[in-house]
Amino acid sequence: MPLTIKIKRLREDAKIPQYAHPGDAGFDLYAAEDVTLAPNERAGVSTGIAMEIPEGHVGLIWDKSGLSIKHGLKTLGGVVDSGYRGEVMVGIINLSDAEYTIRKGEKVAQMIIQRKETIAVEEVESLSDTARGEGGFGSTGK
Repeated sequence: MPLTIKIKRLREDAKIPQYAHPGDAGFDLYAAEDVTLAPNERAGVSTGIAMEIPEGHVGLIWDKSGLSIKHGLKTLGGVVDSGYRGEVMVGIINLSDAEYTIRKGEKVAQMIIQRKETIAVEEVESLSDTARGEGGFGSTGK
C-alpha cells in the first residue's frame, strides 16, 4: 500500500504535486508565483502548499534535470522534515550567465520521500582504521 502525503493548498491556485510518470522517484513541485533570477541570483520560490510527511520519513527537494542542464538552475537547501507544517519553498540559484524567469504553474523542482534513520551521535577520541583512511578530495585521481 502506498504511503500517503497530506497536502494543504495555501493559495487557491496552487498546483498539487504529482508524478509525471508511473515509477518516477520524485513528484513535481510547481511554482506558485513568477520569479525572475538574474545570473548568480538566488531566491526562495513559493509552491503555495504545505504538507504532512509521515513520521519516519523526509522530503528531499532535488533539481529538475531540464532546468538544471538547459538553464543552469540549481536547488538549494532541500530537506523537509516530517514535523514541518509551513509552506514548502524551493531555494533556487541561477548558475548561468543569462536571466531566467520561472513562471507560475511551472515545474520548479521534484521531491523524493524517503525513510530516515535516527542515529545516536557519540563523541570518541579515535576512529577505526580503513584502507582509505583520510584520503579524500581527489585522492584517487581527478
